[in-house]
Amino acid sequence: MTTEEYTHLRERGLTQEAAFRGQLVKVRVDTVALPNGETAQREIVEHPGAVAVVPITADGRILLVRQFRYPINQFTLELPAGKLELGEKPEETCLRELAEETGFTASNLERLTEFVVTPGYSTERITLFKATGLASSPAPRDPDEFIESVEVTVEEALAMVRDGRIVDAKTIIGLLWLERNS
Repeated sequence: MTTEEYTHLRERGLTQEAAFRGQLVKVRVDTVALPNGETAQREIVEHPGAVAVVPITADGRILLVRQFRYPINQFTLELPAGKLELGEKPEETCLRELAEETGFTASNLERLTEFVVTPGYSTERITLFKATGLASSPAPRDPDEFIESVEVTVEEALAMVRDGRIVDAKTIIGLLWLERNS
């Protein structure tokens, strides 16, 4: 599949207008030329990117984090994750977030894949890692982050995906990737 085959579907950017600039994201409104010659507006959330990590203990268990997610008014179980800081490599972000959220570091990091989260309106890409060789290495948490680490078997985690107790997309992707590739 080459992109040349699909040029009849391509939209072309004409203008960009900044709409919002926050600490985490920026929002802009782009005017685009559609393939049929008409124009439309696209609202774009600019995100710096993030990482997620599947931490596996020596006995084969998975470390997840439980936290309250205000936008969905729900407690979630998720893989440790976080946004890239300016100039930070994904591997550095991964190790930093792992220590902050679980109190562990890893001697082995394996990059599994990269995926886009919501390509209809966001630039966010998440790089997914697997971490092994875990050792205790607590780091201070972000002052506005209240989480607890939860250790589960792979089977328990997959059951939580199947029955809807795990609803976070990056966590579902990471756990299913692990199931299919282990």
